[in-house]
Amino acid sequence: MEHVNKTENNKDTFIKGLSCTFELLAKSAGISSKDPQIARILDDKDPLKGFRQRFFYPKKSTLPEVDGATCNQEDDAVYLCGNSLGLMPISTPVYVQRELEKWAKTGVHGHFNGHLPWAHCDEYVVDSSARLVGALPEEVCLQSGLSVNLHLLLTAFYRPTKERHKILMEHRAFPSDHYIVASQIKLHGYDPESAIITVTPREGKECLEKDDILQTIVKRGQEIAVILFSGVQYYTAQLFDMESITTAGHDQGCIVGFDLAHTIGNTHLHLHDWNVDFAAWCSYKYLNSGAGGIGGLFLHKKWHADEMKKQGLSPLPRFEGWWSHKHETRFRMNNESDLLPGAYGFRINNPPPLLVAPLLASLEIFDEAGMDRIVEKQRLLTGYLEHLLNATVCGNRNGSPPLVTIFTPDDPKERGSQLSLTFRTPVRKINHELERRGVVCDVREPCVLRVAPAPLYNSFTDVHRFTAILQEVLTALEDSPS
Repeated sequence: MEHVNKTENNKDTFIKGLSCTFELLAKSAGISSKDPQIARILDDKDPLKGFRQRFFYPKKSTLPEVDGATCNQEDDAVYLCGNSLGLMPISTPVYVQRELEKWAKTGVHGHFNGHLPWAHCDEYVVDSSARLVGALPEEVCLQSGLSVNLHLLLTAFYRPTKERHKILMEHRAFPSDHYIVASQIKLHGYDPESAIITVTPREGKECLEKDDILQTIVKRGQEIAVILFSGVQYYTAQLFDMESITTAGHDQGCIVGFDLAHTIGNTHLHLHDWNVDFAAWCSYKYLNSGAGGIGGLFLHKKWHADEMKKQGLSPLPRFEGWWSHKHETRFRMNNESDLLPGAYGFRINNPPPLLVAPLLASLEIFDEAGMDRIVEKQRLLTGYLEHLLNATVCGNRNGSPPLVTIFTPDDPKERGSQLSLTFRTPVRKINHELERRGVVCDVREPCVLRVAPAPLYNSFTDVHRFTAILQEVLTALEDSPS
């Protein structure tokens, strides 16, 4: 893994360096770089290898679609779906049960007692979350879910005028982001058809060009009120240059925010230093908090009420609730607003301890592992997946087009922990055969299989097993009558 660090300064060198790592390992061992022994060597050298034991990792026998005739059901599954739902930490049921027992034994006293006092439980995951997004603790709060938090932030920041009322986003942003933006625009009396500007990939491409994004901002910036982009694109796994987008937007007088659903816990973030205005995220993908886990939001310090007051500006408009109110005066019950400063002022309701506890269990693992090591392994793990795919199923066969095409960027610094694949064979048929053999990925319409190895619990052996099973499936489908 030292080799990867030394080659990051140059894009081409780094890309070649990943393949070179696997080829050098193979040469030193006297075997092919496709040999499973390479995966075992990489696993043995992996400084994060022990963290897999901190998660419940599914067996093939526990999955609903597995066919016992195709595999040994007592083997570990090949779970490469952390971009959709992360696996459960071993400590999660312990932490949740602790809160249930406290409720059973102490009732209302649980609000201010125990390991996770309910009235303040969200505050126990703020520092770790702030570290993951590169923020000051007062710039982060945990509450509600991603879509609700984006609505709350847009309510504050989308203040359209006749001259500047448009919102810029990527053409293939996650559908809920389109719904959110369209409804905010309609709420202010504008037409989404004309008020949403999208950046579209060039003909024949799936990923966006950085220059096209920045040129659109320069060309249309005076019309744009808000730029809302993903950090990592859910469909292509493209990692956008958030700092450049933010700077370009601010140069044109735009507010700039990000949906970090596929970004947090996946790559380095420096929201405060990049001067991002706002961001929101969910916690059930790479952060492993469980389905419907609590969401988070970021509000840059420059937008905090005390900072704005210094500049003679009025505080941001926002929806308010009881938990937006300072704790010291909250229980005076006098109906006089006394808002908390910073991101905490965006909280609406009391936090859910049964959702905070699972996130706390996962964030403790992130703190212990450290994002530097996680990102280093993420790049090597995804690079190994790419290397094996290119060596097995992505080449031309007898003059025919490749069985598999990877359209995620090939530069490890321009993607998250995911490769998006398209196929000559219908993707749902392929996914069905993978599921029968104990592989868990996911399909996104119209034709993409998303494969996402998560550094905390996936191994290089998992990646090798996936490519071997995929090759088996493709060969069987190619050879079968249509």
